Amino acid sequence: MQVCAAPPFAADHALSCDARWRPHDLLRLSRLPLFDGEPAWVRGSFERAPYAVVRRALAADGFVAVGLRGVERSQRYGTWAHLDDIEAAVPPEALARRSPLAERNALPAFAALAALQRDAVGGDTAGALAGFVWGPTGSTGFELATQAPTVTFSSDLDLLIRAPERLSRDTAIQLLNHLQAIAQRAGIRVDAQLETPAGGVALAEWAADKARVMARHARGPLLVTDPWAQAHGDA
Repeated sequence: MQVCAAPPFAADHALSCDARWRPHDLLRLSRLPLFDGEPAWVRGSFERAPYAVVRRALAADGFVAVGLRGVERSQRYGTWAHLDDIEAAVPPEALARRSPLAERNALPAFAALAALQRDAVGGDTAGALAGFVWGPTGSTGFELATQAPTVTFSSDLDLLIRAPERLSRDTAIQLLNHLQAIAQRAGIRVDAQLETPAGGVALAEWAADKARVMARHARGPLLVTDPWAQAHGDA
């Protein structure tokens, strides 16, 4: 179960998101403010790997909404970091070509990632991801960024695919089929999210040709017909 700290600012001050930090970016922090009621595992997890992931939430000036992960799947905590405490940012696409420690290569999530890395480099045998800006998120991205063992044998491979321009349904179907084939060979799920102007949209939803899809935005989830519309009012 994910719990969340109370914001350290008045609700009416949460007006924007700092464009320097995007959802799923991993932030290395010099410190993490202590909030009342935080789970007992948070301090140990932060000492083990002083990273947090940017989450979709509005924040006041000087803050960014982040999430922490513990060693258990259920250990997720939403909190807030001061911008002055950010030492470095690692976007998912910076991890697209990274490899885990040698003894971790055989884990299914890393095997699936290696398959994507091989076929995303271009050329006549390039896979469906060639030409996209993409990268791993979730436990796979976290371990690649921190070298802290996080992926398990049953971990899914989560991906973020940048989609600033409209993605046709046919392209989405081709991409989804490609990822599902790799997932089947690895024996896990590969879950891809498109980062669109309206927010995060599941690739599987867009490929399914639904009348509306769920776009996850800092202001909250919204059902839209076209994640690339100029404004939410046109969606």
